[in-house]
Amino acid sequence: MIARTWRGTVAAGRGNGYVGVVGRTGLPDSRKTPGNLGFYVMQRPAGDHDEILTISLWEDEASIEAFAGEDISRAVFYAEDDEWLIGRDRHADHWEVVGEIPGPTPES
Repeated sequence: MIARTWRGTVAAGRGNGYVGVVGRTGLPDSRKTPGNLGFYVMQRPAGDHDEILTISLWEDEASIEAFAGEDISRAVFYAEDDEWLIGRDRHADHWEVVGEIPGPTPES
């Protein structure tokens, strides 16, 4: 499994709105791509801006290529992004998922 990460920034207080944009654009495009195993978007305030982080999970590089194109290191953007983003990584990072550390199990 491969995790694909991307970071961007929006003006302070606009994080929730941009999460909605991602929910209409990148999330459904990722999820409908064969080989996508999940999509997460996170935000946090950081002074004069809000930070955005997306993490998508993929079966293999071929699946990512089906979503992102031949150069899988290039980030994918949508028309609405220009109205929201004040900073953006132009690339996406890829991480091999090598294991999972289970959390505590609830006591019966």
